[in-house]
Amino acid sequence: MSRIGVVLICLSMTPSVGAADNTIDDLRRMYEYDSKQPLNVQEKLLHEREGVKVYDLTYASPKGGRVTAYLVVPSGEGSFAGLVFGHWGPGNRTEFLPEATIYARAGAVSLLVDYPWVRPAPWRKKLKSEDDPESDHQAFVQAVIDLRRGIDLVSARPDVDPKRLAYVGHSYGAQWGAILSAVDGRLKGVVLMGGIADQAAIYRDNDDPAVVEYRATTPKEKQEAYLKSCERTAAVRYVPYASAPLLFQFARYERYFDKAAMDRYEKAANGPKEVKWYDTGHELNDPQALMDRAAWLRERVGLGLFEKNPKK
Repeated sequence: MSRIGVVLICLSMTPSVGAADNTIDDLRRMYEYDSKQPLNVQEKLLHEREGVKVYDLTYASPKGGRVTAYLVVPSGEGSFAGLVFGHWGPGNRTEFLPEATIYARAGAVSLLVDYPWVRPAPWRKKLKSEDDPESDHQAFVQAVIDLRRGIDLVSARPDVDPKRLAYVGHSYGAQWGAILSAVDGRLKGVVLMGGIADQAAIYRDNDDPAVVEYRATTPKEKQEAYLKSCERTAAVRYVPYASAPLLFQFARYERYFDKAAMDRYEKAANGPKEVKWYDTGHELNDPQALMDRAAWLRERVGLGLFEKNPKK
């Protein structure tokens, strides 16, 4: 994989070129699926520690193959909140495992989903960037649909209250969360960590060395073709139609895009929202970011353990 390919996998990849080409209804139709099809869940208990069970789980994807995931469940009976997590680009379902374990102790069932390009064979769909933009687009759409099926899976559990569902996503996961907020009305809150409005903020405005090299060595027409292909999944196109409150979490020392891009993104969301900033990089590994997410989720879906309004 090229250096730019590695960089792009780290990002939300949310372009905006040609935003008028499709209405929001056109865009929503891309993520439709047959919710009556069986999930065919297969799971195996990995461990149970301190009142939390972690399962290795797979379920059927409407786009073919199987989705690999972790399911993190509190021990005992209850009417728990339900959370679905989307990892950042070069990560996988392990990114939020410690956080999901904390939330299990606070009364939440969590599903941590792998995207198509990080699943094992034969279900893996490799990203090809500018070499095959349409293939990437289909993988992105599948990622969102598989997350919607994950919401189906969690909400159907007898130990989950289907009226207390939320989503947390980082980078790529924030892109999918922006889309979910506009296409799936079941969520009571969506956390967008380190997300970006559009690909132009990365390709055209970013001074990361790998991106600078890419602009200098890749034919302009190839760059523009990829931007055009990706425009349908631009997060900024979806947040104006969010049906759930949004929590934006941004890094003050973000490597891949500037503050103007982040401001433009959050200002596009005209519904209920909160915006928080942290003295960290794209990883958003400030412990305060975790505390803020937990407090915000408590307000939306009901979680214990964390204080209601932790102070900075």
